[in-house]
Amino acid sequence: MAQRWHRVMCGRDPEEEHRASTPLELFFDLCFVVAVAQAGAALHHAIGEGHVGHGVSAYLMVFFAIWWAWMNFTWFASAYDTDDVPYRLAVLVQITGSLIIAAGVSRAFESEDWTVVVIGYTVMRAALICQWLRAAVEDPAGRATAVRCAAGLFLVQCCWVAFLWVPHGLVGYAWVVCALLDLAVPIVASQGETSWHREHIAERYGLFTLIVLGESVGAATLAFQAAFATGRTAELVVTALGGVLVMASLWWLYFSRDSAVLLTSARASFVWGYGHYLVFAASAAVGAGLAVVAARAEGEAEIPAALAAASVTVPVAVFVVVLWFLHRRAGGSAVPAFAAAALVLAATFTPTPVIVTGLLLAALVALREIQHARAEPAPAA
Repeated sequence: MAQRWHRVMCGRDPEEEHRASTPLELFFDLCFVVAVAQAGAALHHAIGEGHVGHGVSAYLMVFFAIWWAWMNFTWFASAYDTDDVPYRLAVLVQITGSLIIAAGVSRAFESEDWTVVVIGYTVMRAALICQWLRAAVEDPAGRATAVRCAAGLFLVQCCWVAFLWVPHGLVGYAWVVCALLDLAVPIVASQGETSWHREHIAERYGLFTLIVLGESVGAATLAFQAAFATGRTAELVVTALGGVLVMASLWWLYFSRDSAVLLTSARASFVWGYGHYLVFAASAAVGAGLAVVAARAEGEAEIPAALAAASVTVPVAVFVVVLWFLHRRAGGSAVPAFAAAALVLAATFTPTPVIVTGLLLAALVALREIQHARAEPAPAA
């Protein structure tokens, strides 16, 4: 019982067998779905109203806060998860911060008021700083790294609070500066590597990818629902079927490689972790795009057909290219991925862009499977 109340926080064994995501981590991810859903819905409405530039920029800014907060927790948990009472309470505080961020998404989109988002970010950051300070006290081997992480997070969070007083015309520039400072903290702080577990990290990223793709599948479901409610059955059913094919293909492509074998060094882990900002953001944006296409088919969004189609094809192309970049160390030519991305973008101008995009992705999946089959050694006689 005493161990449940408090355990010494020391680095987990990076070679620990059967290291799986904990129920607390899964609960943390589930709560983050709320913020992802809010960001996707806000992007859908912004594009549907023709506010593309503002909607995309606000979406990328909000999604950075969601992704970076999730990523910070995930890597810390991989290194220092003790699962005792103080640790659980700190994580629950971080979850509260994620819900506050979700509550502020609409204000950030509609009036560029970032106050609630920054408050939620501060709540999450305060709990994480306490976790790093605890690690500094209880884990002498990782003390220097833990202190640098805590100090860096505190200083950058002060910058985010000051961000609220930046003049309106300089908000975009100030956001870029604060985001770059945030991204620099782990690089500067981790001069001595923490004991993150590569198989655990790969599983955590895979699970969050599933959650984000699941949000997009919901958009296809709504298209099916609208088809039978409005009488525009053929057009919306084709869109919905295309959406399901797109989501299934993106899932297949993502899990076509064993991600753990790619995380062989600190540099590789940074590339992998940071690159997932675009993977996650594109995955969620596809769902928003499907909702835009369905809304236009229902007559609820008065925007050009090409714009509605691009809200699906552009994030799909980004996903395919970035995923190839993350998987490139596993081998394979870049030609299929880049050709597929180019054809997906061209599908923007076809009469049925979603189903065409789905078929192109399915063809890419088939080509990948054929290549994998040919690369496998022949069974021994």
